[in-house]
Amino acid sequence: MKNFMWIMALSGFALAASCNNQPKQESSTDTGSASTTPAAPAPADGPVFKNEGQLSFISKAKGDTIKTIAIEIAETDEERAKGLMDRKSMEDTQGMLFIFSAPEEQSFWMKNTYISLDIMYVNENFEIVSIQKYATPLSEESLPSFKKAQYVVETNAGFADKYKVAYGDKIAFTKK
Repeated sequence: MKNFMWIMALSGFALAASCNNQPKQESSTDTGSASTTPAAPAPADGPVFKNEGQLSFISKAKGDTIKTIAIEIAETDEERAKGLMDRKSMEDTQGMLFIFSAPEEQSFWMKNTYISLDIMYVNENFEIVSIQKYATPLSEESLPSFKKAQYVVETNAGFADKYKVAYGDKIAFTKK
């Protein structure tokens, strides 16, 4: 009996320690029911990338493809609100595309986003109208589009400089 109580005490301590190291996440699917097995911890680098399509950056000067990346798509209010929050890393060949129903001035922030990003605002004609480069992780500073945008593309910081993506360049994307 002593061994059983000691094992239970250690198990409780280990579970409490692992919970304290995880970021708090709100869940709308919590049923409140107890489980006999603890939930698996979130991956160390945050949510797993879901390849939902492909996006190409197209040069305004020559009309050729600058770079093509895999994209995760955020088109519902919930998906757009979550964005890349809680991610600890992302490949240079990956990004997120936010799709809005109509063009309007947009403003993003980096709350709960651990990786620095380039944020590219794109109008209804798929033309990049502004870029916020090297956004500071975890910052609540507003990063506005300054112009109407219907799409927003987030990539790792430095992407726009590395591939020379600029105002006036266009995007083209396909969903899987």
